[in-house]
Amino acid sequence: MSAAVAGAEAMFLLVPGSGEHLDTERIIGTAADAGVRRLVLLSSLGAATRSGSVSHGPLAQLEKLVQGSGLDWTVLRPGDFASNAFAWAPSVRAERTVHAPFGDVALPAVDPSDIAEVAAAALVDDGHAGRTYALTGPAAVSPRDRTQALAEALGVPLTFAELTREEARAGMLAYIPEHVVDGTLAILGEPLPEEQAVSPDIETVLGRPARSFADWARRNAAAFAA
Repeated sequence: MSAAVAGAEAMFLLVPGSGEHLDTERIIGTAADAGVRRLVLLSSLGAATRSGSVSHGPLAQLEKLVQGSGLDWTVLRPGDFASNAFAWAPSVRAERTVHAPFGDVALPAVDPSDIAEVAAAALVDDGHAGRTYALTGPAAVSPRDRTQALAEALGVPLTFAELTREEARAGMLAYIPEHVVDGTLAILGEPLPEEQAVSPDIETVLGRPARSFADWARRNAAAFAA
């Protein structure tokens, strides 16, 4: 770690999963000792809306650690990622079908490219120290509507097949820890008003509107093409 941060002035911190099982305090201390003075943390909107939950509580604690580090910190709190739709690619290619739960529950999915641009600004530009940014897309869009946007990007009709919560949970457990699965399904199925709200922070930082899910679908259509 010391060699990795030698000569660096800023660090982007991304932890696995929900932020558990990682000696983050020592990582931050090692970076500070090496001369890092600017720290940008990728957290989650759930760290604010569900700070007491098993799934997002560790990220809330990580935010406090970063905020108390003595460095010039910036916290990024994205909500639902547009790129989660990549999970649909195999069934879209094979069946022209999207399988997802909560077909009509809308969330303002954020384009990861927007997260990256905000992170870059916070890492290299002044004026972001001590700021927490909620990162969302420009509108809340349901899985059913995202399927339609993807169909338009591909130029082919797609079918939306709604999964039950139990079916979705079984599939997610294959690659996500159980407590994270349950926390994710809670947001996808019963989002709080704050989790469905559109944030102006991307436009505030970048000086342009956040990219839409339809824009993300057009740029990534090749991943879904048969």
